[in-house]
Amino acid sequence: MIQNLIIITIISFGGFAGYLERSLSSNGAIAAVFVGVAVYFGFGVKGLLLLGLFFTTSSLWSKYKSSAKKEIEEKLAKGATRDWRQVIANGGFAALLSIIYYFQQDIVWLIGFIVCLASSNSDTWASEIGTLSKRKPVYIRTFKPIEKGTSGAISLLGTTAAIFGSMLIAFSGAWLFHLQIFDFFIIFLFGFLGNIIDTLFGAYYQQVYICNKCGIETEKKVHCQTAAKRIKGYHIVDNDMVNFLSGFIAALLAMFVIYFVTK
Repeated sequence: MIQNLIIITIISFGGFAGYLERSLSSNGAIAAVFVGVAVYFGFGVKGLLLLGLFFTTSSLWSKYKSSAKKEIEEKLAKGATRDWRQVIANGGFAALLSIIYYFQQDIVWLIGFIVCLASSNSDTWASEIGTLSKRKPVYIRTFKPIEKGTSGAISLLGTTAAIFGSMLIAFSGAWLFHLQIFDFFIIFLFGFLGNIIDTLFGAYYQQVYICNKCGIETEKKVHCQTAAKRIKGYHIVDNDMVNFLSGFIAALLAMFVIYFVTK
């Protein structure tokens, strides 16, 4: 009981520290605490370490050379400070799997949990590192050069970062939870697949707006303090929805593979 209170206090301080560092908004910090508590009760300190690894590395890459990303952030719906929607988009399903695992400790839920984090880490590393590439990325629908920050764009640097982002979580998760080499490869492959799904959804379904004042194409519904016009994508499919769906689908596919192999 005392240990649980200490851990929950530490999680709360972690959320507050994220807020002070401007990695989290106020509601983002609250959401992060809830996700952290759910992960702790499901997967214990090991789960928290893995969640912390994702959040810490993602935040560091978000802050890295942030001045060089200022122009690109005008195209993106949100900046480096994560609100509650971004936290739930990246960690909500992982939190749900943690709660399920608390009641039914099956490896299927564990693999799904780690894949969620691997997918989010892969996508975040691809976005934050890929935008620093000296070359223009290629649009996945046309394979022609396109402006940095465009949803559905890929680059060699970003893809390499996505691979290592997924691999880091896969390796750390396999080491912490004493998983087999097959489990490691499943987590790594489906974590990276989550980034690919994110890219495809971003290219074909994510909403894009155009500012009526400056003419920039952006993910923001409001730009230059005026409502922007939607020119592409589905109304409900924003960046947060794409992030959630990519991790959700990748985790489900990995869980199906593990279920049929182990059962």
